[in-house]
This record gives sequence, C-alpha cells and structure tokens, in this order.
Amino acid sequence: MREHWVELFSPAIGTAGSVVRYGHYGRPMLVFPSEQGRAGDFAANGMVGAVRDLIDAGRVKLFCVDSYDAGSWASRDLPLEERARRHGAFESWIVDQVVPFIHEDQGGGGGEIGVAGCSMGAFHALNFACRRADLFPLAMCFSGNYDPAAWHGWGERGDAAYFNSPTDYLGHMHGDHLDWLRTRLSVLLVCGQGQWEDTTGALHSTRQVAGLLADKGIRHELDLWGYDVPHDWPSWRAQWAHHLPRFC
Repeated sequence: MREHWVELFSPAIGTAGSVVRYGHYGRPMLVFPSEQGRAGDFAANGMVGAVRDLIDAGRVKLFCVDSYDAGSWASRDLPLEERARRHGAFESWIVDQVVPFIHEDQGGGGGEIGVAGCSMGAFHALNFACRRADLFPLAMCFSGNYDPAAWHGWGERGDAAYFNSPTDYLGHMHGDHLDWLRTRLSVLLVCGQGQWEDTTGALHSTRQVAGLLADKGIRHELDLWGYDVPHDWPSWRAQWAHHLPRFC
C-alpha cells in the first residue's frame, strides 16, 4: 500500500497542515480526524488497515488531513460565533489547498470527492458535504454530533454559527438550492447505541439529522447498530469496513 505525506500551507491559518494519502488509484475519499486529531490518526487507529483490501485493489484512495479544531470549535474560552468564524480558515484550507492537491493527485480535471469522519470528523464530513456538495457529493458520517451549540457552546449565535450547524440550516433549506441538493447529495449516517453514544449526543443528533434529511427529501441512509456498540474506534472500524465497499 502506497503512503505519501505532504504539508500544504494555508494562508488563512498562517501555517501548514498535513495530508497523508493511502493508495494508488480509485475513488478519492477525504477523511477528517476526530476532535483535535492529526492526519495520521486514521491509520493509527486501524481504520486504514480495516479497508486495506480496497486500497490495494485500487478501488479507493484515502486523503487524511489534520484538524483545526484546537483553533476553532475546541476553543471553549471563545463564544460559539467566534469559533465558527475561525472554522472558516479551516474551510479555506480544505477548499483552496487540499481539494486542488487531491484533484492534481487524481490526474487533474477536478472530479468528485467523498468525505468521511468519526465523531467530530463526522460533523465536518456532513457540514462540508451540505455546504459544498459541488465538491463533496458523498458524506459517510460515523457517530457525529451535528449541533455545535451542544459542544459547551455559549454566547450569541450569528450567521457563522448558523451556517455551520446542520441541525439549524437543514430544516430551513428550500427552493432551487434544495432541489439541486436532492439530485446531488448522498449522506450515510451510522451510529451505535451503546456506551458514550448517548452522553456525546451522537445518537440523538444522528437521529435528528436523519429526520431533517428525510423531511427535505435529501438522499440518505440511517444505520443504527446495537446497544453493545460504543462510541469508539473498534465500532468505527467495523462500520467503515462494512459500508465503504458499496461506495467505491
């Protein structure tokens, strides 16, 4: 299995972030780490190994990135609106540096990129896909909490927080943009029902988002695993290995 590391500088953040590619050919999947995670975490927790057969067969290439949560959503001394504004720098890095790198690695010419993540990585996957379905028409989301206000949020919420909260903006989508999303976007929502899925808010939020997507007629799938399936890496390895072959 080929592994390639790069550092991509972000003018918006003012520093470089890591991207690690696993594979040589296949559908590109951009993978977000869990809260404050690094690009190597996906492999370190067995997620890359869990789908190595797909990677070696040239069916998928994974592009794992660093997070910027420490400078945005995880800065709990800041009000929610400021955290959301700072997230904009991470969005800029992904769209303006990481996406062009993936397209170039794929041989140029653009092309669709799937997104995936676990826990907070699932939030990023859903949020990026909903906001930029032109780039990311597929989101695979495992045990996410999709309401930033639930993460010890405080302070008044403005446009930045609203437009980065799927539990807020999904319910108010309408018109031509919604019609376009119905033809473009596919979302997979997976969550266990065991330990920590309730205390993290993941189970409730996953059900809530599934309901919002259903109400809006946006293509999605909800897959709830058993009461013995906790909010943890062994669960996500099994869920990832189970679902990814259908999408590549």
